[in-house]
Amino acid sequence: MLTQTLPTWLPRLSFAPVNTAPRGDTLVVAFLRGAADVLNMVVPHGEDAYYQLRPSLGIARPDDSRKKKEERTVDLDGFFGLHPNMSPLIEAWQSEQLAIIHACGAPDESRSHFKAMELMERGVDDERGPASGWIGRHLATLNTGNSSPLRAVGMGTRPQRSLSGSFPVSALRSIADFHLGGDPRALQQMRAALETVYAEDILGQDTLSIMDTLQKLDVQNYQSPFTNYPDTEFGLALKQTAMLIKADVGLEVSAIDLGGWDTHFAQGSSTGLMPNLMKDLAEGLAAFHADMADHMNQLTTVTMSEFGRRASENGSLGTDHGHGSMMMVLGGNVDGGKVHGRWPGLAEGQLIGPGDLAVTTDYRDVLSEILTKRLNNPATNEIFPNYQPTIPNVVL
Repeated sequence: MLTQTLPTWLPRLSFAPVNTAPRGDTLVVAFLRGAADVLNMVVPHGEDAYYQLRPSLGIARPDDSRKKKEERTVDLDGFFGLHPNMSPLIEAWQSEQLAIIHACGAPDESRSHFKAMELMERGVDDERGPASGWIGRHLATLNTGNSSPLRAVGMGTRPQRSLSGSFPVSALRSIADFHLGGDPRALQQMRAALETVYAEDILGQDTLSIMDTLQKLDVQNYQSPFTNYPDTEFGLALKQTAMLIKADVGLEVSAIDLGGWDTHFAQGSSTGLMPNLMKDLAEGLAAFHADMADHMNQLTTVTMSEFGRRASENGSLGTDHGHGSMMMVLGGNVDGGKVHGRWPGLAEGQLIGPGDLAVTTDYRDVLSEILTKRLNNPATNEIFPNYQPTIPNVVL
C-alpha cells in the first residue's frame, strides 16, 4: 500500500558521512542531444572555407550588407561570431561570464548518437570503462557532508546517464508534481505515509523538510524581477533549477537535456528547426544568467553535445554526423569573453574523416578543470579513469 501511495518522483535518500571536503559551485550541465551544429552556433565567419562548404546554410558575415541584421552573424572577436538567434548571450559574453571552447569533443569517431552519448556521459574512451556516469563518480568521490535528497537532480522523467552510480539522485520533471495537483487530501495521505516510514529515522526527516520546501515553491507563478524564461521544457528546467538554488535545498548538480539537434534535412539557416533550438538554448541560458546574478560566483553552467556535424551542407539542406563540437561555460568565475581552444581550420587538408571539424580539446579537459577549480574535487583520475587531463584555463 505504501508503494502505491508514494509517487515515482520521490527523492531517494542517501546520507553522506562526516564532511571531508568543502562544497564548491552548483553545477548545471545542459546536454544538447542529437549532435548540435556548432559551426552555425559559433560561426567562424573569418574563414572563407566555411562559406564554400555551406553556400546555403552558412550564416552571413557581420558586415554583409546584402543580408538583414537578423540574418547576419553577431561578431565576437573578429573571427568567430554567434548565430543571430544566440544573441541573447551577448550580455554574458560582454560581462566576461561566458567562455566558448570550439573544436572540443570526444576521441570517439563512431558518429553514432547512442555510442557517443553513452561514452561521453560515462566519461570513458570505450565500453570497457566503468558503467557509472562521470557526475555519479564525482558525487561518490566528493563528500561535502550534504545529506539533502536533492543534492543532485536530473530534470526530466528519469535521471541522465551521467548521474548513474552509487550515489542516488532524483528525477524531477516539475516542482508542481510535489503539490499533487493541488489535491490536499492526496497530499495529506502521502505525508502520513512518509511520517510512518521515517518515524524512527531522524535523518529521514530531511525528506519531509524538502517536501515542505518544494510545496512552497510555486513554479507556475514564479517571476524573476530581471527576466522571463522561455515557455519551453528547457526554460522550465532552468527556472526550477534557479528556484531550487535560491531555496537553499542543498542542490549541487542539476542535469538538463535539450534534444532535437539531429538535423539531416531542412535544418534552416537564420530560421527553421535548428535556429529555433538555438533560440530556446540562448534565451533560456540568458534568462538563467540574469535571474542568478547574485549567485554567479557560486554557479557554473556547462553545455555539451555528443559530437558536431559535417562541415559541408548536404543535398537536403541539412548536415550529417560529424566530429568536432563546442562547449560553453557560463559563470562568475570563468575566463569569459573569449573563444578558447586551438582552431584547426576548415580548409582542405584540415578536416578529418569524411569532412569533419577536428577535435583539438578533449571535453574531459574542460570538465576536469571545472571539477578541480570550481567543485573542489581533485579526484579526476577516478572520475575520468585512464585519462590525464590538460587544463585549458577556461575557469578561474
